[in-house]
Amino acid sequence: MLRQRVITALVLVAVLLPALFAASPVPFGLLTLAMIAAAGWEWGRLNGAPGAGAVGLGLLLAAACALTLTTALAEQAPAAMWTTFALVWIVGGAAALRAGPAAWPRLPQALRLVIGLVLLWAGWLALVQARALGINFILSVLCLVWMADIAAYFGGRAFGRRKLAPSISPGKSWAGVWSGQLGVLVLVGPWLMAEAGGTFDGPSLFRTLLVSGGPTLALLSLLALVGMSVVGDLIESLVKRAAGAKDSSRLLPGHGGVLDRIDALLPVFPLAMALVAR
Repeated sequence: MLRQRVITALVLVAVLLPALFAASPVPFGLLTLAMIAAAGWEWGRLNGAPGAGAVGLGLLLAAACALTLTTALAEQAPAAMWTTFALVWIVGGAAALRAGPAAWPRLPQALRLVIGLVLLWAGWLALVQARALGINFILSVLCLVWMADIAAYFGGRAFGRRKLAPSISPGKSWAGVWSGQLGVLVLVGPWLMAEAGGTFDGPSLFRTLLVSGGPTLALLSLLALVGMSVVGDLIESLVKRAAGAKDSSRLLPGHGGVLDRIDALLPVFPLAMALVAR
């Protein structure tokens, strides 16, 4: 299982990095559209859409994203929009987690489908706009989430006594949350030093937060972003538990589905854009 996970992860990195660093935005755009279509399909399946219906939802979401690329939103979304989505994730996420898995299926199916598709669209648009701010910026956001996840895994295994949300995701612990936050803080120092001594295509998220808000606000913002990555992970776990599914699909051997890989990114990118929007 571990070998399969590692192989799949290496393949994903081998696909992502060339698309991300390509001179043309087309490869990255096509890759993200394919991923968002798969995520939309998985969301439909988890929420009771039949086979063809789930495929249709994935294609509809990809078409909506492609259409967005032809509008002014692709250039720069209003700061108020990112603030709204950040609040939706914070308030709505807290309400959903408080209600638990049993409450999710009681919502009308159409509402559940729309909520997921809209949040997937917002996460995709935030990803696109983060790429427009520079490779250094988008990589810093991605690495923040990846570092939080890795540190939480090892910290939780070593010190995880008190469970975070046992009815939703029994494997997660408060020690994992603190470890994830500590891991990100360890990451920030070397990243900022590398920026100070090198040439990049733009500032990272870390540099932007530090310059715009100062050390204290930057620290609080980073801790909040790590916290929201946990919320994204828990929300997907809640939906899977309500559906009786272990993974969102089997598209990625050893990892599950696309949603299983991007769940923590979905709230973090809109919140990151809200923090840096002017």
